[in-house]
Amino acid sequence: MESLSTKKLFVESESFVPEEREAELHFQKQKVLIHQELVDSLDLSMLAQISEKELSAEVRAVATEICDEHVAVLEGIDRERLLNELLSEVFGLGPLDKLMADPTISDILVNHAYEIHIERNGQLEESDVIFADNQHLMRIIQRIVSRVGRRIDEVNPMVDARLPDGSRINAIIPPLALNGPSLSIRRFGATPLQIDDLIENNSLTPEIVDFLAAVVDSRISMLISGGTGSGKTTLLNALSNFIPREERLITIEDSAELILQHKHVVRLETKTENTEGVGEISQRQLVKNSLRMRPDRIIIGEVRGAEALDMLQAMNTGHEGSLTTVHANDTRDALARLEMMVTISGFDLPLPVIRQYIANGIGIVLHVSRLKGGQRRLTKVSEIVSLDSLGDYKVEDIFGFEQTGVDDQGNAQGKFYSTGYRPNCLKRMEACGIKLSDQIFENK
Repeated sequence: MESLSTKKLFVESESFVPEEREAELHFQKQKVLIHQELVDSLDLSMLAQISEKELSAEVRAVATEICDEHVAVLEGIDRERLLNELLSEVFGLGPLDKLMADPTISDILVNHAYEIHIERNGQLEESDVIFADNQHLMRIIQRIVSRVGRRIDEVNPMVDARLPDGSRINAIIPPLALNGPSLSIRRFGATPLQIDDLIENNSLTPEIVDFLAAVVDSRISMLISGGTGSGKTTLLNALSNFIPREERLITIEDSAELILQHKHVVRLETKTENTEGVGEISQRQLVKNSLRMRPDRIIIGEVRGAEALDMLQAMNTGHEGSLTTVHANDTRDALARLEMMVTISGFDLPLPVIRQYIANGIGIVLHVSRLKGGQRRLTKVSEIVSLDSLGDYKVEDIFGFEQTGVDDQGNAQGKFYSTGYRPNCLKRMEACGIKLSDQIFENK
């Protein structure tokens, strides 16, 4: 076996590593070499027959022996940390385990082996975690992908999947990623934010919550729009708490993220094609199937394609109160995107018909934004009233958020306001026995 002190690994773009992290790079390199020697030393056929606890003890014992054989090479390296991280290399996600164990981290963004950023409390910051090289990173990506029954290689250089803990991953490798393998992990807390948490975070106001609770309870369908990471799914999760407990919900997602505050839920998730190129199950197929499952409401995590038509049909034929999200820059853009999605459904529907479907099916549109400093706000609550004489949407804003500046830390500052408009849907709420105070809608 090649000597631990002389064996060389091919490292791409090592100049990316700043001087203050050279010690960490040395640690990672030695750990990778020890790990390889560890794998070569283990009797894998025997290990498959013992419990996970015994397996961990056996791996640690073998790793300790190997470290004892290379005391000179490992001089100055934290031995206990090395042994613990070797277990992460065997059973976990290597250097990323440290980040995955931190509940305050919402995103882990690996640009390449020597540059990892994290998002904490809405702010991006560079982590001190690095890999030994891009081959080390590639092995971890392949392990993550294989655990969810997927593959990644030069033929399939992109993967989008979900980890067992609900985290969403996206990996892309060369030849598409020029600086080496790249990995993004979007994490979701075990306990989703509640409405009270959003109020405390100043993401919305109690008055807006009262209105939205009435919208949900009176079965008015709702569309939540916003950009990436703006909090669409978080808001949808929180609003589900207002759905009556006796109702049956069907959720449909590409990658399951929703943790609804409701008991009677059937969760559906799309399926990608297998290595032979067959077996794909799309959101549109799941929406069609869900109509045969006796749902009271259908909740689509994010509408992004031809399933938009089937969703609108459901909203217009007895499944009022359904909810979904869409990527968009504002309310009007969200409606335009829905129109575009319907046009790719395969049916040659005139634009006036599409718009009538949207206006009849969706009552309220919420727009959420991620502001400077990472703060997330519900920036607009609007009602689709009808279509005007020219066939365009007549949309009235009910509540909004106005940014007035930034503070000394660069965080956005602003205030919520009500426009004074009394929405038409109040009549439906009253018919459902819900009476809201007029003060909620006073212009302020």
